[in-house]
Amino acid sequence: MSNNITNAKIFGCSQSMDLAKQIAKAYGEDLGNVITSTYSDGEFQPSFEESVRGARLFLIGSTHPGARNLMEMLLMCDAAKRASARHITAVMPYFGWARQDRKDKPRVPIAAKLVAKMLETAGATRIITMDLHADQIQGFFEKPVDHLFASTIFLPYLRSLNLDNLTIASPDMGGSKRAYAYSKALECDVVICYKQRAKANVISHMEVIGDVEGKNVVLADDMVDTAGTLAKAADLMMERGALSVRAICTHPIMSGDAYNKIQNSKLEELIVTDSIPLKQKSDKIRVLTCANLFAEVMHKVHHNKSISSKFIM
Repeated sequence: MSNNITNAKIFGCSQSMDLAKQIAKAYGEDLGNVITSTYSDGEFQPSFEESVRGARLFLIGSTHPGARNLMEMLLMCDAAKRASARHITAVMPYFGWARQDRKDKPRVPIAAKLVAKMLETAGATRIITMDLHADQIQGFFEKPVDHLFASTIFLPYLRSLNLDNLTIASPDMGGSKRAYAYSKALECDVVICYKQRAKANVISHMEVIGDVEGKNVVLADDMVDTAGTLAKAADLMMERGALSVRAICTHPIMSGDAYNKIQNSKLEELIVTDSIPLKQKSDKIRVLTCANLFAEVMHKVHHNKSISSKFIM
């Protein structure tokens, strides 16, 4: 019973500080004070500037590359464990290194499994994340994983557009399950893009499976990295007679020349969450916050209430 009465403590990693502040505000708690000391060689040390003994901690930080973001989360977990926190929940809106979820060729690591083990070793007792690149990553953990869907954020926005002849599209075969789930929720058609890669992040060929003529198309994906797939898919669908093409992508990694590709593509808009902060602004990119979703789930977790409604696409 005392667990429910005691307030949770919320701390943010530096890479997600703006989001952490929004989550703490939506939760109704002040963001805890963490000071990070940095040595001249780049080594750094986070320090909790208040007691966390016996408390439930929520540590908020996406772990997109570079490696510092993951390292900061690990050090925060370790510091909390050594300071005798009772529960340490790693709130990772974007779970980085997730594309390495299996051996796709000889002599390569399974980085997602390694990250899971490192988080548990560092002291995380629970993980809260959103739109994992591969659902099976949940099984890499021995601790509870709450895997939330950004569809609870995107669906109300898509419905507000009141688009006629709406069609959901998956930019690749791997995302077909996600596309079908959105199409079922919106009661509309679905099409699939088939692509072949010359190498990572380089597409050699793409085709559309299904009819998009006269349709308002929404591409659905878990992340946008170089934006090559989205730009190519949007241009191809407009060539095939689509009225408009939008994209919803949970995690805006936006590396390399991604912003220019989006700006110069036939995409009407790219809708993302703030799981990863944007490096620059664009009039084609609309950001929907995930702060309320995480705050609500964290509150339910702390008070031992069901969060099953947030797992439904």
